[in-house]
Amino acid sequence: MNDGPHDSASDSGQPDPEEMAEQFRRMMQQLGLPVEGNVNDFMAQLSQMFQGMGDVAGPGAPLGFQAPGQQPGQGAVDWSRIKDMARHMAASKGPDPTPGQGDRTALLDASRLAENWLDQACEFAQVGAQPACWSRAEWIEHTFGAWQKIVEPVLTSLTSAMTALFEPEEGDDPMAALGAMMAPVLQRMSAMLYGSQLAEKLADLAVTTVTGTEIGLQVLDSTQVVLLPSNAGPAWNDLDLDPRDVEIYLVLREAARQRLFNAVGWLAPQLLALVEHYAREIRIDASAIEDAVDVDDLSQLTPEKMQELSQRLQGRLFEPTRTPEQDGILARLETLLALIEGWVDEVTGQVAATWMPQHAQLAEAVRRRRATTGPAEVFFSSLLGLELRPRRVRDATNLWAALRDARGTVGRDAVWHHPDLMPVTSDLDDPLGYVAGESADPDQSGNDLDAELEELLRSQGRDE
Repeated sequence: MNDGPHDSASDSGQPDPEEMAEQFRRMMQQLGLPVEGNVNDFMAQLSQMFQGMGDVAGPGAPLGFQAPGQQPGQGAVDWSRIKDMARHMAASKGPDPTPGQGDRTALLDASRLAENWLDQACEFAQVGAQPACWSRAEWIEHTFGAWQKIVEPVLTSLTSAMTALFEPEEGDDPMAALGAMMAPVLQRMSAMLYGSQLAEKLADLAVTTVTGTEIGLQVLDSTQVVLLPSNAGPAWNDLDLDPRDVEIYLVLREAARQRLFNAVGWLAPQLLALVEHYAREIRIDASAIEDAVDVDDLSQLTPEKMQELSQRLQGRLFEPTRTPEQDGILARLETLLALIEGWVDEVTGQVAATWMPQHAQLAEAVRRRRATTGPAEVFFSSLLGLELRPRRVRDATNLWAALRDARGTVGRDAVWHHPDLMPVTSDLDDPLGYVAGESADPDQSGNDLDAELEELLRSQGRDE
């Protein structure tokens, strides 16, 4: 009458706990993992080890694991630690002084001059926020939210790929249970591997970007002209140019870009939506992970080992072949970025040619900087597998110039009022045809992508 646990489990059709534990023990031993005592105890100890790395890891250790004291339900990715790691790495690359009153005064003077010029050259009003000088650490702090949103889909895909290493053969129920038990541990492991790379690349970007949105994406909290004085000098010190002219030119370009983002409400969200969409379509190269991460080494993980694994996986996370959908997204992104930078080139070129005797040298310096594979390209390539380079900026500049010649600044800037009015890739081949109203229609796949982006932006608006 008084049945034991074994009989109750058998009668109810549920697996016997002792039998399951023994099956787990055998499987773990086959994987080379030493198991002492109950398997559940071992899994708990392994999970605690990942959490405990936060206590012993120094500034150079990989971050992104669960913070000490954080409850499991709060998520495995500690984004604040990744941000702190990026700031520490940026600080290690050279002095990062807080901009002083002299920097702010110079920026305000340059901004007033640039805004007065732009009032005569475009139809978009200047932004309301005061211009700001930031240190590298401040740039990371203010832009990190945008980067987090961009890379989260990749981290999700990476976690799924690592968990798949434990997916069972068909009918192997114990292995399925093992995979479920390992999922939280693998999620933290993914956060450590990817978080270390994110921090490193973000630090590289922070020490080279000279203005808030030089990369072309609106990653700031709000529209504002931002200059990084500690980066602006070194980036341009090889040119025989007046530093004051360089600062005015950089502020002029950033002010034009911020006017555009501020006036065209759909532009910044669509850019980020395209990048996020691309990230969601990323396919992780499971074979590369399997080669880099020895499954039988999980019980011996240390912060140093995790750093080594992260370095080993850099540049190997993604499948080498893009999907057709990703190719379509990439084409849209490159065209939109080219149109943004081409418009900035056109507007600032008109202004600089009028007021700045050294405008030709300044414009050429920007073109050379854009053509060089810099940290922005490395950032997107290594962390998103995204070869994001606006290759057709000059074509876009010619298109905007043709529009201005035909319709004036009012007609040129009115094109930005709705995404359906925007030039497509084929229009960059025939600017005069576009100006004459003979633009080619986007193909059906482009229309489908537009519909999906519109729904995504609408849902984001509801959430906000």
